[in-house]
Amino acid sequence: MTLDDILGEIKKVNTICILAHENPDGDAIGSSLGLYDVLQKMGKQVEVLMKKVPETYSFLPHAETIRETSDVEKFDMAIVVDCPDLKRVNNSFIRYFETADVKIEFDHHINNSMFADYNIVNHVSPACCQILVTSLEYLEIELSKEAMTCFLTGIITDTGGFKNAGITEETFEIAGKALRQGINLPKIYKSSLLTITKSRFEAQKLAMERMEFFADGKICFTYMTREDLRNLNLKDGDHEGIVEIGRNIENVEVSIFLREEEKGYKISLRSNEFVNVAQVCMVFGGGGHVRAAGANTTMSLEEAKHALIREIEKKLK
Repeated sequence: MTLDDILGEIKKVNTICILAHENPDGDAIGSSLGLYDVLQKMGKQVEVLMKKVPETYSFLPHAETIRETSDVEKFDMAIVVDCPDLKRVNNSFIRYFETADVKIEFDHHINNSMFADYNIVNHVSPACCQILVTSLEYLEIELSKEAMTCFLTGIITDTGGFKNAGITEETFEIAGKALRQGINLPKIYKSSLLTITKSRFEAQKLAMERMEFFADGKICFTYMTREDLRNLNLKDGDHEGIVEIGRNIENVEVSIFLREEEKGYKISLRSNEFVNVAQVCMVFGGGGHVRAAGANTTMSLEEAKHALIREIEKKLK
């Protein structure tokens, strides 16, 4: 199961769907749209299927092609990006993966379940977009300015603007290639990480007002309810970045952000230097990366809060 084998399979098929995890972030969206550009230029009929795409990424090439439904009954090939487990794919789209003749995945999560026919997984890569760039370059596939804009966006967002642990020399080499192509890196950085809507600002403000600190200030906790989402008229993605605020506070090692969903809460954890939050999230049925991870829980707000704090405190000892 090599990259050459994957390229051989791609050449044989006509219809391809690209899927990612629920509540897609910059890396999932950048990976999907960059791959869309590459496959479309190869003459394939491609669809990117996603729901709840944040408006933050509307500046990306091909963003307007993202669809929430498809008229295609069955695809020849399904490619899943930036997703460790098929359960993380939106339920509306799983059938397209299961019925596809060829199943491929590209991912960088530690707890990947290797669920496809072809699994290109690199746990030490800081972004799925980085894996795609190196894979496509190995196959000597030319990456357009549009594709590189998408891939660079995923790298920038998943590395927190090149500041998170895990970045490699290769990360900066890719950024250098993008700059040589004439891609405006500062614009991507500003559009994806700095510019926020008023509603997103209000969400961050509320979350900051609720922040609590535990374990001598090493743990920061905040939350947002469904009522908050309605009252602030938040759109998809407006909660992004809240968990990062807690991590950036002096002396904080782990930041916790709980966001209420239809059934329970979405857990987001970030750490700074020594707590492996992926291990913490695995206790709650989730996972992710050493410094950034997530899970879902049906516990109440207070139950989830105290359970998480207890689990994190074990890692702080």
